[in-house]
Amino acid sequence: MNKGRILFLNGVTSSGKTSIVEALQERREVFFYVAANDLFQEMIGESYLQEDYWKYLGEVIILMYHTAKLFSDMGKNVIIDGILVEREGVSPHYEQLCSILKDNPLDVVEVYCPLEVCRQRNTDRGDRYEGQSEEQAALMAKNIRYSMRVDTGKLSPEECADAILRELFGIPKEERD
Repeated sequence: MNKGRILFLNGVTSSGKTSIVEALQERREVFFYVAANDLFQEMIGESYLQEDYWKYLGEVIILMYHTAKLFSDMGKNVIIDGILVEREGVSPHYEQLCSILKDNPLDVVEVYCPLEVCRQRNTDRGDRYEGQSEEQAALMAKNIRYSMRVDTGKLSPEECADAILRELFGIPKEERD
């Protein structure tokens, strides 16, 4: 059985990762299961998060990578909607990701958005605080080997999904229309 591809969308909050996931899920050419930091965080009781947020979040993030590996091993494609930050509990984060998924086809996509745009999106959303993206950018893992970069400050989520399908999966736009 062929292993499924793992697509890790890495970017700060409000950079557009989830919107790209939704645009990819609308496509019919490649089906993905989705693993997201937010979804896995919901597995932790609020009292535990208040007690030691990074300890418990770090544990569930590592479990998320093992879950993605399991799906891939079973021939299923997976999108990870996350952020590779260096914090206690997951550090060295990028190295742990690569170690867990060393035998699986992994593409890490940098989801870039100018921080001033993220700041405005955070304010508009109302469920993030204004400077959250800047804080995460300062904690972002270094020396990540990206397969490609998309800029959500310039491209719509649909255009980013098109670029990912074209560059990483070799599916030209004319075959997707």
